[in-house]
Amino acid sequence: MTVNNLAFAKTVDEWCSKVEGRATAVFRQASQRVIETATMGIPVDTGFARASGRASLESMPPIDPNATNKDKATAPLDFGDITAVISTAELGQTIYWGVTAAYGLALEYGHSKQAPAGFVRLAAAQWPVIVAETIAEAKSRAD
Repeated sequence: MTVNNLAFAKTVDEWCSKVEGRATAVFRQASQRVIETATMGIPVDTGFARASGRASLESMPPIDPNATNKDKATAPLDFGDITAVISTAELGQTIYWGVTAAYGLALEYGHSKQAPAGFVRLAAAQWPVIVAETIAEAKSRAD
């Protein structure tokens, strides 16, 4: 999931732009929330697909065709690595996030036995709202 930097720039208001670091903080927090929203939209059996989410500043994390969880082991959700990537992102950079489980695309777009979950597309569509909410929360803390 990538989000257009122009869309972010249009959403950030004057208050956010006045103080150095505010826009970056909003960008990082909103990015974290979009990824969390997408993650929570993933259908869960064992949690493996949710746990396979990866973030990068270089490129889209590739799907691993061997990551199938055939033994049906429960996988814990941990945003630690994703948060670490986001915390180093600067304005203008693209944060890439994706599910690396072999069946990630089938969960997103559906297949013959399952309706599409659309977790990435639905979360990305919420970007403007999440940015606006993040700005409003930052303003309320600054008052």
